[in-house]
Amino acid sequence: MLDNILASKLYRAGSVAYVSRSGGMSNELNNIISRTTDGVYEGVAIGGDRYPGSTFMDHVLRYQDTEGVKMIVVLGEVQFGHAGACANQASETAVAKNKALKESGVYVPRSFDELGDVIQSVYEDLVAKGEIVPAEEVPPPTVPMDYSWARASIHCTAILSACPIWIIYSELGLIRKPASFMTSICDERGQELIYAGMPITDVFKEDIGIGGVLGLLWFQRRVPKYASHFIEMCLMVTADHGPAVSGAHNTIVCARAGKDLISSLTSGLLTIGDRFGGALDAAARMFSKAFDSGLIPMEFVNKMKKEGKLIMGIGHRVKS
Repeated sequence: MLDNILASKLYRAGSVAYVSRSGGMSNELNNIISRTTDGVYEGVAIGGDRYPGSTFMDHVLRYQDTEGVKMIVVLGEVQFGHAGACANQASETAVAKNKALKESGVYVPRSFDELGDVIQSVYEDLVAKGEIVPAEEVPPPTVPMDYSWARASIHCTAILSACPIWIIYSELGLIRKPASFMTSICDERGQELIYAGMPITDVFKEDIGIGGVLGLLWFQRRVPKYASHFIEMCLMVTADHGPAVSGAHNTIVCARAGKDLISSLTSGLLTIGDRFGGALDAAARMFSKAFDSGLIPMEFVNKMKKEGKLIMGIGHRVKS
């Protein structure tokens, strides 16, 4: 990672700003821009959400008003299931977007393979016109070596002025020692994860199961076989119905308040509605109405968003 930062010259500002979809594509752009221009001024990845916190245009307009930015690069989603790669109509396809951008005066490569060539061509043209003054090359800052790698390389045996070399390197700031986390139940300092004194390899070798692992993490000890089996039985019974849903939560609160079983159960049942327990019916009504109205998914989502209504459904939210 640090080698890549140095190779991409991210330790000093260049003249090119970019905005992309994902961190992976940002990494590619850092590399491409550093090889074809004087480097990156700023880069942002907006993420693959349907409604991201910021858009490509937000950052393009911001870059436009930034004095140090002389050239702007935009890299959208790649149509192979990449983050944000969703086209619900012809105007949202990559071909349509590229055509519209080209007609408006944007430099658009024919393929990703030509992106670097186009960036270099535009950059050199701007330099020739005097609009860009290439940034001065400065020596990169000293990058600390990884602690374990440094110790393995030096073997801690060479002595200089009665002081091991690795200690001298540490004092000069040339060795970076990674942070180690340790609690009363989990130790991550060594080469192997340890749960309450039990190496993770032994956890698998002895096949103590989920109940045994929870015993180590919760009770900091090896629990008997019957206790491990009981924990696993509880997980199987409650796997689909945790204590955080409305009905279970209200029932627990009433029971802890000293109410009888029937009253506690009833308080939980009273919470059943469109948001809990009845979401399937509400979802069916919503989707059926949208289908009967001839709405495409994007129009349906935008309509519900505009009305400030939640789209009901069963399961976990994905990219919402």
